[in-house]
Amino acid sequence: QVQLVESGGGLVQPGESLRLSCVASGITFGRYAMYWYRQAPGKERELVAGITSVHSPNYADSVKGRFTISRDDARRTVYLQMNSLKPEDAAVYYCRARWAQYEYDYWGQGTQVTVSS
Repeated sequence: QVQLVESGGGLVQPGESLRLSCVASGITFGRYAMYWYRQAPGKERELVAGITSVHSPNYADSVKGRFTISRDDARRTVYLQMNSLKPEDAAVYYCRARWAQYEYDYWGQGTQVTVSS
């Protein structure tokens, strides 16, 4: 059974930081590209950052320079370090695992991030 479990969300003030984690089970983690998406109320889900199986990262323009995605294959975990948070970063953040070659695609349940003074 595949599970992606996110954690680390919470309520912070603008300018503060959070680190999200996503632990995977039931997959050959090292073969998967891993992604963080977010969805704010009334908006479509959007890609925030991704990291390939060879650890090459990419970011949405809106978070470049503030967010860092990383992965620890031994711990089967992907992280999203979020610095200088803004109110517009508030959303439910979702973890996604994808192995495109075989069209394997899994999502976590999400973790809430609230940025408010």
